[in-house]
Amino acid sequence: MNGFLKKAALAVTGFVFLATSASAADLPNFVNLAKKAGPGVVNISTEREVSSPVMGMFDIPGMERFFEQFGGPFGQQRRQGQPAPKRKSSALGSGFIISADGYIVTNNHVVEGADKVTVNFGDSKSEGLPAKIVGTDSETDLALLKVESSKPLPVLAFGDSDAMEVGEWVVAIGNPFGLSNTVTAGILSAKGRDIHSGPFDNFLQTDASINPGNSGGPLLNMAGEVIGINTAISANGQGIGFAIPSNLAEKVINDLREGKKVSRGWLGVTIQNVSEDVAKALGLKDAKGALIGSTMPGEPADKAGLRAGDVIIRVNKTDVADASELTRSVAGLKPGTKTEVTVLRDGKEMKFDVTLGERAAHMGAGQGGQSEGSDLGVSIKPLTPEDARALQINADVKGLLIVNVTNGSPAAEAGLRNGDVILSANLKPVTNAGELSAIIQNEGRKRGALMLQINRRGETFFATVDLEKK
Repeated sequence: MNGFLKKAALAVTGFVFLATSASAADLPNFVNLAKKAGPGVVNISTEREVSSPVMGMFDIPGMERFFEQFGGPFGQQRRQGQPAPKRKSSALGSGFIISADGYIVTNNHVVEGADKVTVNFGDSKSEGLPAKIVGTDSETDLALLKVESSKPLPVLAFGDSDAMEVGEWVVAIGNPFGLSNTVTAGILSAKGRDIHSGPFDNFLQTDASINPGNSGGPLLNMAGEVIGINTAISANGQGIGFAIPSNLAEKVINDLREGKKVSRGWLGVTIQNVSEDVAKALGLKDAKGALIGSTMPGEPADKAGLRAGDVIIRVNKTDVADASELTRSVAGLKPGTKTEVTVLRDGKEMKFDVTLGERAAHMGAGQGGQSEGSDLGVSIKPLTPEDARALQINADVKGLLIVNVTNGSPAAEAGLRNGDVILSANLKPVTNAGELSAIIQNEGRKRGALMLQINRRGETFFATVDLEKK
């Protein structure tokens, strides 16, 4: 019996050895890819000056300045003329070089609000190069930097993210936790992921290890081409990372590099997905397309004859599966473009020629116009249900949507961003520009500061704007 078991064990061992050898031969080798692509990946460090954090429940941006004006634990310190404590805050991220003369791609959130940006190359012990922020696009979370180098820099080329198939090998290179030029490998797990981070979510998902510090680094195919920009991870699981597709990123980066404003098409409609119940009620064959909830008066869709209840199923020659896909399709077209929009109305297909407006222009002017909050350095508009939906904010939230923040303005100094929603000013609710303006003039000017309650993608905090700073 023992002899039989021994022979069986040897036989099994031999089988496992042969199977393992065969599997190992089928696995890819990433050595050459890492050697070739590694030099084109950089580490990005940023510095910014921030107020020193406050203890306990008062650890809220801008709260110290609030107590200076309204009384509280910091009031006496301010009356004695002591300056508000400041400290340097630093952060690390990744990026990659796209031109020999020093253009570098990273995430907007890596460099947003930075006073100083430094690019470090690989494991070199030499000092990094200072970087200039050429341009950013917060809606896609992309940024373009420029460094001046005395010698040509190694370059990574963009690949075709649309051509990638789920299950293909991919490699990520970056600076996780400050560990420079870290190489990880995995597969492309999924395409077209919507993680509710913005209106144009269409992420690539990968199980290649991505961690804090990888942001802005490249996701590469086996040819060493950039098919994604690593930008997010799942907070609830391991081995789930997300990258901006290269085909989306390359268009934005090219605009930034040419000094162009990133502009996007605009229909001027509120939309929702077509559920099974909606499809049944409308007599539709499939639960596909984007249902128009309303058209905004005077906007492109309204002018072209589209109306509430129409189901958009196609933009030019591209089928529309849902509301998110419609938003991306239209945003990918230039304002002023004459676009054929196909809808289902009363069970029949109808085609409309729509001359697209500009998304940014709509967001800036909006209904109710730009704010009287120019003293703050912002442009605002009343928050609409479609804005709330795009920002993943509860529909019952009321306030003013910030659509533009002027660089160097009091609002920028306070850390306000495009997409923030002002809920209140000096603890008073604000829903239109006139209410905010009145508070600025009646209270803000007298006290020299304005405390704003901000909703940023569902999270609420206070920020204080220094009105004495020009």
